[in-house]
Amino acid sequence: MKNYVIAALSGAALILSSQVVAADIEAGKSKAAEVCASCHGADGNSPAPNFPKIGGQYRTYLVKALKDYKSGARQDPIMAGMAANLSEADINNLAFYYSSQPGSLNSNK
Repeated sequence: MKNYVIAALSGAALILSSQVVAADIEAGKSKAAEVCASCHGADGNSPAPNFPKIGGQYRTYLVKALKDYKSGARQDPIMAGMAANLSEADINNLAFYYSSQPGSLNSNK
């Protein structure tokens, strides 16, 4: 039984680590400059108080938020339009990029 638990945990760790490796930070940075930076800032720390600061947010939170905007589970007309054309890879890459950025001390998250 002990070997089964160890094997299961090892397999889960491999699956989780492969998901992180699958994200491309440079592709995320490029997509962020193309799609997100005008509102959220290049590093996700928007100077405008009406746009959320997303730099330093958890990767899993960013993935969920973008998927929810895309599916309509989370409602915002601007973000729904922005997320509509994002692929699964785009979402993972953006989340990986923004989660790697430093958060602002005066965050409005």
